[in-house]
Amino acid sequence: MTDPLPTGATIGILGGGQLGRMLSVAAARLGLRTHIYEPGSNPPAADVAHAVTTAPYDDVAALTAFAHSVDLVTFEFENIPTEALDIIEAITPIHPNRRALGTSQDRLVEKEFLRSIGLTVAPFAEITDAASLDAAIATVGTPAILKTRRFGYDGKGQARLKSPDDATEALADMADAPAVLEGFVDFSIEISIIAARNPQGQIACYDPGQNVHREGILHTTTVPAKLPASLRTDAVLLAAKILNTLDYVGVMGVELFVTPQGLIVNEIAPRVHNSGHWTQNGCAVDQFEQHIRAIAGWPLGDGGRHSDVVMENLIGADVDKVPALAKEPNCAIHLYGKVETKPGRKMGHVNRIKN
Repeated sequence: MTDPLPTGATIGILGGGQLGRMLSVAAARLGLRTHIYEPGSNPPAADVAHAVTTAPYDDVAALTAFAHSVDLVTFEFENIPTEALDIIEAITPIHPNRRALGTSQDRLVEKEFLRSIGLTVAPFAEITDAASLDAAIATVGTPAILKTRRFGYDGKGQARLKSPDDATEALADMADAPAVLEGFVDFSIEISIIAARNPQGQIACYDPGQNVHREGILHTTTVPAKLPASLRTDAVLLAAKILNTLDYVGVMGVELFVTPQGLIVNEIAPRVHNSGHWTQNGCAVDQFEQHIRAIAGWPLGDGGRHSDVVMENLIGADVDKVPALAKEPNCAIHLYGKVETKPGRKMGHVNRIKN
């Protein structure tokens, strides 16, 4: 795509969860329409999108009709079958590109890519069987964490090894899925940086946010992070290097560990990211509008922060606190429209403005 997408054009979004919902709202503010493709019925994004296709990712006819109905396609999650992407890409552009998606879909490929461009990652090794796990433990050491190479999120698809004695149980937890063993990193804090790049090569980065997790799920992101100015600069340069190497178009989340030796990349996410939700109330142009601007070929917002923010996820029964939260001053509530409350399910988030 060489010309910016005009108002009235339609963006296809693969996935109808809360990220697709918030992308749809951002697109509407810019005069653009969205068409959601989602296998599940009544997804959160359906409330705000212009159109919704409810069909599985192996429905060739539905995928073909969807691709013909939109001007370009983006996605709200990584685990999209390759065959579905092949059908869509033959008809209309996909942003971010397939290389970025393929890199992030596989933890081993991702780590090898990051290392190949000179970035530091935790010690790791490919795991295919018990013998390879024993060998990896000998080199990577314990404590460590065994992760499936694909399909893991929010703490799923992971097993911790406190000692080599945990190897058999951890491998059984992988259920024969290809895996990677990661060594633990001695870090002071975890941060993430939300960065964007458009087709013209313009890059904009938001301030790094400081993350706290509970049971493998993001609990809070605080901005500004407790981070020296030099490491803020390093984080921006690091993110820009990833975006440029991948010829990336869109928003990316980059999770980093802060260590005495510098920044270590934990993982990348080729999409808008939970740790970037603070931008909705801390910036003039939030991460969702930034993503729409980027994929549409528009100029990017500068990402400047006008307020300090603490973002807190509402997980499961946390949503019951909404009436009390609504009484708090300087507290912005963002609910996802999910009817059923489940333990571990992200029901919404709040942004507390601190200045």
